[in-house]
Amino acid sequence: MQIFGVDIGGSGIKGAPVDLERGDLAQERFKVLTPHPATPDGVADGVKEVVDHFGWTGPVGLTFPGVVTDGAMIRTAANVDKSWVDTDARALFGERLGGLPVTVVNDADAAGVAEMQFGAGRGRRGTVIVLTFGTGIGSAMFVDGVLVPNTELGHLELNGHDAEKRASSKAKDDNDLTWEHWARRVQKYLAHVEMLFSPELFVIGGGVSRKSEKFLPSIEGIEAEIVPAQLQNNAGIVGAAMRAAKQG
Repeated sequence: MQIFGVDIGGSGIKGAPVDLERGDLAQERFKVLTPHPATPDGVADGVKEVVDHFGWTGPVGLTFPGVVTDGAMIRTAANVDKSWVDTDARALFGERLGGLPVTVVNDADAAGVAEMQFGAGRGRRGTVIVLTFGTGIGSAMFVDGVLVPNTELGHLELNGHDAEKRASSKAKDDNDLTWEHWARRVQKYLAHVEMLFSPELFVIGGGVSRKSEKFLPSIEGIEAEIVPAQLQNNAGIVGAAMRAAKQG
């Protein structure tokens, strides 16, 4: 069975049909740049371009970088235009995609669901926290495999700042940090999250998961096991498709 997944990020909008048996992309993903400002209309145009690229006519699952309630309503918009707040994203995307069935889910929750089903969290019990490092820091928390939605742990305070302003991969790039220097910031962040939630496992996702050997060995003093995401930057696309299939 195939369902289309789209992952909307602060820098790019990427999507592909997903093979839900394997938990992997059925075709090579297609990506367009996220418009700036990332307004609802601009992002919807980007999503349409990605979906039209494949000539897709079935259900579509979409991630969004903020809190999403009831599979539709946007409640926060830290890394996209503030006009997203209180937008009915399901109605917006459904209309732009010509009436295709649409499901919207928080981006980190989608990545987490995919990692728990098909990746690094598979079969793990207890508390598992999936963190996606990109334009911001997304989080997905699971207790015995059950998602606690919309946790937004990237906005915990760290040294007087939103944690994602200090420890996201964007912060690494913007401040031209070495991998080792950035790893120390990530370590402080993980220590803070661990103090609050005592997870058994951290799964580190987002684009940096492809380069985990450059920073994970430098992270010390964390009691929880720390592993890179197995689905890497495709986890959001896979999780979005999974959620759309469940809704259907």
